[in-house]
Amino acid sequence: MGILKKMNEPDDLKLLLPQQLQQLAGELRELIINTVAKNGGHLAPSLGTVELTIALYKAFNFPSDKLIWDVGHQAYAHKILSGRRDKFGTLRQKNGITGFPNRFESKYDAFGVGHASTSISAALGIAAARDIDNAKYKVIAVIGDGALTGGEAFEALNNVGAMKKDMLIILNDNEMSIAKNVGALSGYLSQIRTAPEYTKVKKDFGKLLSALPKVGQTVYKTAEILKDSVKNAFIAGGLFEEMGLSYIGPVDGNDLDAVISVLQRIKNMSGPVLLHVFTKKGKGYLPAEQAPAKFHGVGSFDVTTGQALKKAAAVPTYTNVFSQTLLQLAGENEKIVAITAAMPDGTGLSNFAKIYPQRFFDVGIAEEHALTMAAGLAAAGKKPFVALYSTFAQRGYDQILHDICLQKLPVVICLDRAGIVGEDGPTHHGVFDYSFLRNIPDIIISAPKDENEFRHLIYTAASIDKPMVIRYPRGQAVGVSLDSGLQNLSIGKAELLQDNGEILIIAAGTMVYPAIEAAGILAMDNISCSIINARFIKPLDEQLILETVKNKKYIVTIEENVLAGGFGSAVLELLADNHIAMNNVIRMGLPDVFIPQGPRNELLADNNLTAEKIAANIKNIADNGVI
Repeated sequence: MGILKKMNEPDDLKLLLPQQLQQLAGELRELIINTVAKNGGHLAPSLGTVELTIALYKAFNFPSDKLIWDVGHQAYAHKILSGRRDKFGTLRQKNGITGFPNRFESKYDAFGVGHASTSISAALGIAAARDIDNAKYKVIAVIGDGALTGGEAFEALNNVGAMKKDMLIILNDNEMSIAKNVGALSGYLSQIRTAPEYTKVKKDFGKLLSALPKVGQTVYKTAEILKDSVKNAFIAGGLFEEMGLSYIGPVDGNDLDAVISVLQRIKNMSGPVLLHVFTKKGKGYLPAEQAPAKFHGVGSFDVTTGQALKKAAAVPTYTNVFSQTLLQLAGENEKIVAITAAMPDGTGLSNFAKIYPQRFFDVGIAEEHALTMAAGLAAAGKKPFVALYSTFAQRGYDQILHDICLQKLPVVICLDRAGIVGEDGPTHHGVFDYSFLRNIPDIIISAPKDENEFRHLIYTAASIDKPMVIRYPRGQAVGVSLDSGLQNLSIGKAELLQDNGEILIIAAGTMVYPAIEAAGILAMDNISCSIINARFIKPLDEQLILETVKNKKYIVTIEENVLAGGFGSAVLELLADNHIAMNNVIRMGLPDVFIPQGPRNELLADNNLTAEKIAANIKNIADNGVI
């Protein structure tokens, strides 16, 4: 890191010569590769934007100018260049720097991100505030071609064109099909249109034509129409122009000199400008270039070979169990279809897509559309399974409520990565779904205790004519044996695992096995516990709970969800509705804060949700009689 180690302030970059900037790009890649190999993270996207990031820092003055990244998968070079070089080794680690831009981490992170398609909306808001204050700074939004598939991005583009604010939108494109439709002509026209001389000539020519008596304005408008028609016939950016943006591009986003040159040309253009750049995912690291999807988000790996350091476990992941079970059911029921929002690999639907391509739909980063499309499929007689990460399902709340549940349509919503997900942090923890879903009428919410029960819940969901949610965690399952056949589970029926002692533990989903283990620890201290596997968050097994709470000295609910409005709250409501005293109820779950990043086991321990912490809390209550 000969040059990078001397970069103490972002402005130091402006003093570097072109060949030094090229060396800086190499050193940035080296640091990113070595750090992600150790810590995991989003490698391929960040390698692809190294030159673009350097060019942005060369052309603009951050943090006075405002840079907003979309999602943030591609922002590692930005973090390093903005004064976090020495902390970059703590990337995604507990108490370290986050994997995404974060307003609380650095003044250079103008807007916090983690979910897709937000950058243009945020940038427009910042630009509007700037103009209200009569300030002069630049506003730049960087959005990827994937994030541009999100509906919010198009809503924002539409508004940008109408408001005509001075701002730059950079479309970081690494795989859009329009790449084949553009070439030298587009590059040539872009060079002309970004030249200051062209802007002046165009303006003066417009004034001249408009000044001609009677016919001037008509001729000028006709010339504009002709110009746009010819341009749109050759340039794929016509769509953006029609929306009111000046389209520039395409530009090779990995050609450092070219990107610096075009940014210097266009940074003072008035109105909204969209710069279209092409970048190569994984640029500079051959394994990532050859398999960009694999290296989009990775765990630790060997830099030399690119191979993951963690060996494949014998115990399957919940995602794999979902994939295999759905494939089995789809083979038996041709009405089953599957939908994902740009996550076929992450949600386990890749094999489904290969085997049943006509019954598989990847709608891009558009969760709202995915859910309403599923409602349409269900209304037409199909049985849709929508696989989303829990954190992204938050975006489709209205569609779940209005389009699915209000119409009682039998859509199955499979929420992967529910609960604490680890190093991706607060933007990705799926810890709110119990709370934001259980207030919706006619919805069934389930959470399996293990992979065997999970398979039965998938089978159950496929066979009922109602909306149903199945919520399951990231990573390995429990490792239990699987039943040879699948069976329907009674909706709203819990499982009484043991019934002895004066303490009743009612656990949901991932907390059932820690509850069983905690009961074993307590038994060694002669403290006996009854345990209920809730299985369903809605509807609750009211009969079993009300019968079992009788004569119990303490009732403990445990969930991997925020306590506010969660599973424990549902139990409290049940007891209150039946006029049962609640002063002996202890709710264990996640507090009313955003949980930071860190290893999942450590975060669970920090929030008293490991077997040892659960047992210690119950023992303290039992010994002292104080809740």
